Amino acid sequence: MYMKVKTSVYLDEEQTSRLKRAAEAAGRSEAELIREGIDLVLLRTPRAPRRRPWPSFDSGEPEFAASTDEHLRDAYER
Repeated sequence: MYMKVKTSVYLDEEQTSRLKRAAEAAGRSEAELIREGIDLVLLRTPRAPRRRPWPSFDSGEPEFAASTDEHLRDAYER
């Protein structure tokens, strides 16, 4: 399991009471609903672009990608 980091969030009174009611209705903790809400926001937020290109290599064999299964089988059957 992953480690959780404690943080504080200030809610207004209406948010607090609505969160409490939603947690009770769902049978879940307020913290679970807050984490779920954060996950939803993060899903719609674009990630920062990579600063470095993806690693790659040139096998020198133009058909290497097409025969990946064969190469892997040969490597693990030894």
